[in-house]
Amino acid sequence: MDFHMFETRVLPAKNKLFRFATRLLGSQEEAKDVVQEALIKVWNGREQLNDVQNLEAWCMRIVKNLSLDRLRSSQRRPADGLDSHADIRQELLTPHETTELQESMKQIEQLMNALPDKQRQVMHLRDIEGYSYQEICEILGIDMSQVKVSLFRARQAVRDQLIKMNAYGL
Repeated sequence: MDFHMFETRVLPAKNKLFRFATRLLGSQEEAKDVVQEALIKVWNGREQLNDVQNLEAWCMRIVKNLSLDRLRSSQRRPADGLDSHADIRQELLTPHETTELQESMKQIEQLMNALPDKQRQVMHLRDIEGYSYQEICEILGIDMSQVKVSLFRARQAVRDQLIKMNAYGL
């Protein structure tokens, strides 16, 4: 792989890599370091890239592994704001709707952060980053049934908790 191919196939995914690393690590500074380290690893292993079918998923897996290594070394829990990932056209909403939406996103963020690691990662990759089930399998190194079960359980847990939180007065 030459630099032009690296520029066209790997670098367009850097923002997704950064968001995923930030989600796992809870720190933008650490996420920048991890993404930089991942891009260096990809560049150094560019001879092997011809064998990789889904380059973006392979890069995400590198970022996941580097992030988990950092978390293990620092022994801390990841946390991040969903509001930085929300891409909703707020100019079309009234101020009341905007505030309500922001509050809902904060609740969802808190509920997602309380999920077990695998469920949180699968839900983030599917519902926030928009990866396919197959890509999530490749990124996390788990089989399709585990992805589907984890996503179902994560969504169910978030939905149940939202219902409980919003069921006041009934």
